Amino acid sequence: MAGRTITRADLTQTVYEKVGLSQAESARLVEQVLREMSITLVAGESVKLSGFGIFSVRQKGRRMGRNPKTNVEVPIEPCQSLTFSASLLLRTRINGGTPEPHSRRSRKEPHGQAGSRME
Repeated sequence: MAGRTITRADLTQTVYEKVGLSQAESARLVEQVLREMSITLVAGESVKLSGFGIFSVRQKGRRMGRNPKTNVEVPIEPCQSLTFSASLLLRTRINGGTPEPHSRRSRKEPHGQAGSRME
C-alpha cells in the first residue's frame, strides 16, 4: 500500500467486508466514528486510540513570523492546531520492527502484605 491514501470509502469498504454490515450501515458507522472524533477535538479534548496514537489540539500563542519573499516580520495571531502522536506500537510497526508483548509489572509480594521494601 505504499504511496496510496486510504479514504473514507476505503474504510467503509473494509468495514463492509470484515464486519458484515451492509454498505449503508458501514458508511454510517465510519461517519459516526469520524464525527465523534471531530466533536471531541473541537471541544479541546484529546482522542486516544490505544495501539494507534493520540490526536490532540494544541494552542499556539501570538508570535512573530517572517515573510520569506520580502523578509518582513509579520505578527501571527493565536490559533489552534491538530497534532498526532503515534503510539510506540505504531512507531515500531512503521519502522519494520516486531512489537514486544505488553506485560504488566510483576509484584514481588502478594497484595496486602507489608514487606521489606521500605528498609
